[in-house]
Amino acid sequence: MFSIAIHGGAGTIARHLLDREKQVAYEAGLNAALDAGYALLEAGGSALDAVTAAVVSLEDCPLFNAGKGSVFNHEGRHEMDASIMRGDTREAGAVAGIQGVKNPVLLAREVMTHSEHVLLSGAGAAAFARRQGLAFMPDDYFYDAFRYQQYQEALSADRVQLDHSASGDRKFSTVGAVALDSKGNLCAATSTGGMTNKKYGRIGDTPVIGAGTYASNATCAVSCTGHGELFLRQVVAHQVHCLMAYKECRLEEACRQVVMTDLVAIGGEGGLIAVDAHGNIAMPFNSEGMYRAWRSSNGYAGVAIHT
Repeated sequence: MFSIAIHGGAGTIARHLLDREKQVAYEAGLNAALDAGYALLEAGGSALDAVTAAVVSLEDCPLFNAGKGSVFNHEGRHEMDASIMRGDTREAGAVAGIQGVKNPVLLAREVMTHSEHVLLSGAGAAAFARRQGLAFMPDDYFYDAFRYQQYQEALSADRVQLDHSASGDRKFSTVGAVALDSKGNLCAATSTGGMTNKKYGRIGDTPVIGAGTYASNATCAVSCTGHGELFLRQVVAHQVHCLMAYKECRLEEACRQVVMTDLVAIGGEGGLIAVDAHGNIAMPFNSEGMYRAWRSSNGYAGVAIHT
C-alpha cells in the first residue's frame, strides 16, 4: 500500500470568482505535482523522494505561492520558507527567509541530509545552498504581474496581507505533500512564499517542525496551510500526531479535532493534508476551499478545490 496527497493552499476561494479556465489551470498544476510524486512511489521509490518531487513541481508552477510563484515582501523581494521531515528517523530540515533559491524544498532537504542542523535562515541558508550547489535564479524569474499587483495594493494600504486577489478572495497558498511508500515510511514537506508585504523578517508555521510539518512512522505525516500565526500557536501538525499517539485517535478523527475544533476556537483558518501508516488520507479544512489532490495504490484518487 502506498499513498500521496498534495495541497496548494486553503482559504476563501469563492466559486463565482474561479472561472473554468482558472480551475483547469489549477487542476493541471495539482495533477502534475501528484503525478511526479506518485510515479516514484509506483516504481518502489521512497516517500522522501515522492514528496520532494511533488513540492518541486508546485514550486515551479507560478500559480502557487511558493518558489516561482512567491509573493512580494515589503521590500519588493521574495522571502521563502520550506521544511521536510521523514517519519522513519524523525530527521528534519527547514529554511526560512531565503531569497533567490529556485527550489526551497531542495534546500530544506540538504539541511536535513548534509548538515547537523534543522533550521537555517536568511543569508546563512543561502550560503549553505551555494555550498551544496543548488540552483539560484534572478529576481525576474520570481516576478509575476498578478503578485506584483497584490503587492502594490498592500503597499499603498500599508497592510500585511495573505495571498489575496484583486477581487478579494482570501487564500493561504502554501504548498505541501505527504506520502506513505511501499516500505511503510512516511514523509511530509511544505513550502511557501509567505505573506504579501510582510515586514521585519516575519516567519509563519511552514518552516517550523511540528507546526506546519511533521512525520512519524508510528502515526502520520502532516503538511499544513493556513494563517501561520494561529498554526504556530496551536502546533497543528504535531497535535495531530499527539492525538493519534497518546489518545489512539484515528487519522480522520485527529485531523478533524485539530482543524475543525482546536483551530476554530482560537480563530485559526486553513487546513491540512495527512496520511497515516496504513495509507489512509485526511484533508480537512475550515475555510471555503483548499486546493488538493490525492492518489493511493488501492485506486482512491481525486483532485478538488471546494468541499
